[in-house]
Amino acid sequence: MLSTKITIAIDGYSSCGKSTFAKAIAKEFGYIYIDSGAMYRAVTLAAIRGGAVTEDGKLSKTKVLEMLPSLQIGFVFNASAGRFETMLNGEVIEDAIRTIEVSNLVSPVSAIAEVRTKMVALQQEMGKSKGIVMDGRDIGTVVFPDAELKIFMTADPKVRAMRRYKELQEKCQSVSLEEIEANVRNRDHMDQNREVSPLRKATDALVLDNSYMTPAEQMEWVKTIIEKL
Repeated sequence: MLSTKITIAIDGYSSCGKSTFAKAIAKEFGYIYIDSGAMYRAVTLAAIRGGAVTEDGKLSKTKVLEMLPSLQIGFVFNASAGRFETMLNGEVIEDAIRTIEVSNLVSPVSAIAEVRTKMVALQQEMGKSKGIVMDGRDIGTVVFPDAELKIFMTADPKVRAMRRYKELQEKCQSVSLEEIEANVRNRDHMDQNREVSPLRKATDALVLDNSYMTPAEQMEWVKTIIEKL
């Protein structure tokens, strides 16, 4: 469908299925998928492990900044699982970064300017050759403002909470639907109101509300758009 490689930037709210959608697009077009959100989750996991979170759940920015220079974050393809997995300092942490504990702290960690500066630089380096699909909160506005295709995903908070609940249930993680919905709404507020790179729809982004769309319907939607590029 595409004679030349492009950059596809997908932004949107938490638990909208951005990563699943981005992976599907990458597979369909033979592109490389980069999960920017996983990179921030990796920093968050490092903060938790490194004692940057106090007993009352507050984040120590000073400790995060102390450990930031030594963090090595990347991705490795797991052939048996058929997916790219996140790595932190040589360790595969794909499952460890998907817990509710990490979810509750990823927004404040992501709001630290120095964290975003380092992650954006890494992301831009990864995308130099194009032919990538990257999802996150500021991909179309900050990381790749010149991306040929920008998509902004949204969905009803209750629908997003239920999706996340089912995902955690499948991983045998005990957490209530109410707690997850509260986390979803809190992350929305924090992502939209942080001082550095707040969640915003790029002016030229196409909105996809997938509250009641199947994965197949979403793929047909994006194929139609790409065919016109």
